[in-house]
Amino acid sequence: MAVLRKIRHFVWGEIPESKTERSLLLKIDWFILSYCCLMYFSNYLDRSNIANAYVSGMKEELNMHGTQYNQINTIFTCGYIVGMIPNNLMLQVVPPRIWFPAMQIIWGVLTFCTSAASTVQQIYVIRFFQGIAESSTFVGTHYILGSWYKPGELGKRSGIFTSSGLAGTLFSGLLQAAVYTNLNGVSGRSGWRWLFIIDGVITMPIALYGFFMFPDVPTTTKAFYLSDEERLISCERLETDKNKDINHGHLSWSIVKRVVGNWRWYGCSLLFAISGETESFGSNNLMGQWLKAMGGFTVPQINNYPSGATAFAIVSTLVCATWTDATPSRSRWPVLVYMSICCIIASAILLAPSSPLGARFFAWYLAGASYAGQATTFAWANQICADDHAARGVVLASMNMWNNVVNAWWPLVFYPATDAPRFTKGLWAMIGTSIATLIVTWFVWYMERRETRSRQEQVEAADGGRAREKDDAADERLGRKSSRGEDEKSVTSRHS
Repeated sequence: MAVLRKIRHFVWGEIPESKTERSLLLKIDWFILSYCCLMYFSNYLDRSNIANAYVSGMKEELNMHGTQYNQINTIFTCGYIVGMIPNNLMLQVVPPRIWFPAMQIIWGVLTFCTSAASTVQQIYVIRFFQGIAESSTFVGTHYILGSWYKPGELGKRSGIFTSSGLAGTLFSGLLQAAVYTNLNGVSGRSGWRWLFIIDGVITMPIALYGFFMFPDVPTTTKAFYLSDEERLISCERLETDKNKDINHGHLSWSIVKRVVGNWRWYGCSLLFAISGETESFGSNNLMGQWLKAMGGFTVPQINNYPSGATAFAIVSTLVCATWTDATPSRSRWPVLVYMSICCIIASAILLAPSSPLGARFFAWYLAGASYAGQATTFAWANQICADDHAARGVVLASMNMWNNVVNAWWPLVFYPATDAPRFTKGLWAMIGTSIATLIVTWFVWYMERRETRSRQEQVEAADGGRAREKDDAADERLGRKSSRGEDEKSVTSRHS
């Protein structure tokens, strides 16, 4: 029994002492993670479908040439940047169970529109507005997770959430292969058009599920499946000296000073702006483009083979998230070191002109480790900013925003489709990005450690001051007692 308890603790985190809290954790795990993971799955399914459609007939049918594929991704990224912070701030004033499904319905409708596009310019417009809607999901969910879960519970849940998006990427390749084989030409529609229709059909029911079942945040939840006692515990279990002062829903201009005047915004934003670019191999489907440019591979093979990198990304994410939660210090930085080293090794293999085909496949798959840092970085930021919910929302959104600001031009410069199959510039850029990630990781670790030490010193000083006040008060009481005793002796001696 003790062994099973240890395994349960390692895999799923600390076991709550009370039956009520165990029931609460089970419910929020089910309803929050199920909806957020399904939402992110459909989100990434849509993003990946563009890449798979491009290598499955869209390029030829829409007469795409040059870097137009990269331009589609850049325009989507621009919309994503525009919508990111407004979407996260809207979660402060609009119930998430309304906002999330509304954004999901919008991008679902736009996905249907993609299936009917007849020019690449129409794809440009659709993808811009789709980026605005889809930007609500990633950082919004990390904000919600940070509102419900303790630090020892957060890493695994963030990892599961991130893996659901990777599962969307994995499923997209398999889905496109199946659609191309079975639906290409049905009702006069190309296989890639059917892909977007199926994507939209998957998206809509998930939005309705979120509208009825998502519990919002602890301070505002009205979920019918939570008892009054569970709602109270959901607030109290996160109440600490660090995060009890500034609550959800409190927005004022002071947030500007709290964010801009603090290292957390600069440090965390810089960390993900750089480390997020280690995902470039996967986010730009370089392996798919490499296979297509190499020749000799069928369309189903081009869609299926990159799934190995996605599978390794999912395994890396879940293992790293579980490990970081299991460590007493909740250290997140080793994961960033691990993924940086993997990306450097993968790039070196791909740069070597004499590398055999098997080694190149290994390198593409090894680069999937880069996604392990995504969940870890946002769990780390949630921990760092736990004392200010509104500022935490801005910091999380800013991290993703600055990463996408870089991502808007990064693929055009370093990973243009015209560079396939070698991508020499991009491989050197990956090595540089990985080294820069190691440097910024050290900076954030150092600043967090300094801030923690400073806070502890303030607490100790405050405790020491209170102790001195108690001692002074005790001395004063003793002094008064001593004075009264001497007065009584004096009176007694006079009467004698």
